[in-house]
Order: sequence, then structure tokens, then C-alpha cells
Amino acid sequence: MSELPRVTIYTDGSCLGNPGPGGYGAVLLAGPHRKELSQGYSGTTNNRMELMAVIAGLLALSTRSAVEIVTDSQYVKKAFTDRWLIGWQKNGWKTAAKQPVKNQDLWKRLVPLIESHQVTWRWVRGHSGNPENERCDVLARTAACGRGLPPDIQAG
Repeated sequence: MSELPRVTIYTDGSCLGNPGPGGYGAVLLAGPHRKELSQGYSGTTNNRMELMAVIAGLLALSTRSAVEIVTDSQYVKKAFTDRWLIGWQKNGWKTAAKQPVKNQDLWKRLVPLIESHQVTWRWVRGHSGNPENERCDVLARTAACGRGLPPDIQAG
């Protein structure tokens, strides 16, 4: 059995107002290869952009891979590492407080992407000097400042 290709995906989301215009940035690293992704949306939230960064990074992969996702979002990381997502799904997409889980549309897009790869999570403190996290922040903020941003249809 051959070993899966290794990919590191750094991700970040940004929002100018919450809700407001926002964007995501992702940097994918695989050996000598590097790919940067970003996109902006109007009327979105920071958490939605954090999720979109991970989704976009995973969608960019063409083969099943061993993926390390590096994020400064505890919201995204803990949904998997602290098993929040499993509880939400068991409760019919309701929180422990019996409220609908926010951003269900994105969580439902993300789950099969995570399941199609061997994923590990690493949290980094935002704005702490990690070069790739800082680059993702620049990509996300630049995307959020774009003109003619498409609406984030599910936000709100």
C-alpha cells in the first residue's frame, strides 16, 4: 500500500463588519508545490469565511491525501477535534441548547471533504508571526476589500 501524498493547508477568514464583506485565504503546500486561493463575498461573517477557506483548500486537492489543516479558528478546529460536529449531527443539526447550528450549509459541504482525506488539525494563534497564517490573512483581507463581490447567499 502506498503512502498518501502529504499536503499542508493554511487557512484564514476575514470579515469587515460581522456581517459585512468578507473573504478567505488558503495556502496549500505539498513538497515544492505551493498554491494560493482566495475569494471575497458580500454580506457574510467571519466564521463562514473560516469554513470557506478550509472547503476551498480541500476542493483544490485532486487525490486523496494526508492533509494537515492549520487554522487560527478554534470554531472550525474544535468542531472536529472536540467532536462538536458529531453531537450536532446526532441532534438533528441542533446545538446542546436546542438551537439550529449556524452555517449548516457549509458544515454539510465540509464533512464529506474531510471524510475523503486523512485529516489532522493544528491551531495557530492569529497574528502571531506564522508566515503562512499571515499570508492567508492578507489574502482574506484583500479578497474582502474587492469590488463587486458576489453575495454569500446562505449568510444570515
